[in-house]
Amino acid sequence: MKKVNRKRMNDEAGFNVWRSYSDMMSGLLLLFVLIMAVGLMEAQKNYDDKLKEQASRAQTQTELAQTQDELTQREKELQSAQQQLNQRESELEEKTASLSSLQTTLDDQASQLKKSQQQVSQQESELEKSRQQLATQESELQSRDDALAQSQKQLDEANALMKSQQEKIDQIVGVKADLIAALNDEFKKQQIVVNIDSQTGAIVLDANVMFDWGESTLTGDGEKVLSQVLPVYCSVLLSDQYADYVAEVIIDGYTDSSGDYLTNLALSQNRAYAVASYLLSNSGSFLTDAQNKELAQKLTANGRSQSNLVLDQNGNEDARASRRVEIKFRLKDEEMIAELSKIIVDTKNQTAQTDAAAQTDTAAQTDAAG
Repeated sequence: MKKVNRKRMNDEAGFNVWRSYSDMMSGLLLLFVLIMAVGLMEAQKNYDDKLKEQASRAQTQTELAQTQDELTQREKELQSAQQQLNQRESELEEKTASLSSLQTTLDDQASQLKKSQQQVSQQESELEKSRQQLATQESELQSRDDALAQSQKQLDEANALMKSQQEKIDQIVGVKADLIAALNDEFKKQQIVVNIDSQTGAIVLDANVMFDWGESTLTGDGEKVLSQVLPVYCSVLLSDQYADYVAEVIIDGYTDSSGDYLTNLALSQNRAYAVASYLLSNSGSFLTDAQNKELAQKLTANGRSQSNLVLDQNGNEDARASRRVEIKFRLKDEEMIAELSKIIVDTKNQTAQTDAAAQTDTAAQTDAAG
């Protein structure tokens, strides 16, 4: 019995050792598993942190790329703006040069005008001297009337010649008045209401009716007005009675003072050209072939820009009235002046002949008296 119990005790002791060893190994295994789990969790955390860091870096690179694109776009915009600025500076320099050239032209014209005024003043002075001389001669002739009875007939003939010449002068001066009257009569006859300047014979067309704002293409109403006015006006000017006196048929375009001068100059020129083009395109319906050729030689179209503005009663600009197209004419002033000069020369020659004859008579009477 004792041997059996001892063996049993040895077996139980061996079993307890293995169980303790097993428990120890289980604990170590559990500890290893825990360490592995902690290591895996730490590794997973590090991996997640790296992924977040990489995502953050990628986002940062994307934002940097976007920023770089925006900077590139802004640089392009700045370059475009610089090019536009350079272009505008170039245009400004061109306009400045154009204005300088225009100023030079205006200065030259002013100088020529001054010279012309001086010549006119000199001619008026000479004419006044001639008038004074004529008055002196007439006084001398009048004083000789009592003593020179025989020259009375010659003086009467000279007076008759002067009267005839005066009638010629009156006829030349009265051509414009007659022409303006003829225009008024013809427009009344055609029952067309038109205001004709009594001094110049010009008619004014409202640009607000003729054209749209800022445009130079005739409107339907504008063409209708021209179809009524131009046939009457040109038919009278180029009629057989007045055609030889008319030197020029003028179409002038005007604007108001809004906008710059050069833009208004181009607009007014284009509007005058539009009216002239309409006239030449339709003149065949109311003028003969000969009159059409004469019109083409005498017609001019001018842009006056914002010069010669129309003012109201208070001296302020009437912008609507200033936007206009004027149609007028110019008589052959040079031919008139030449005719007047010829008349004056003929008068001087006739007076000289009369004086010579009077002096001869006086000398003869003096000899007879002696």
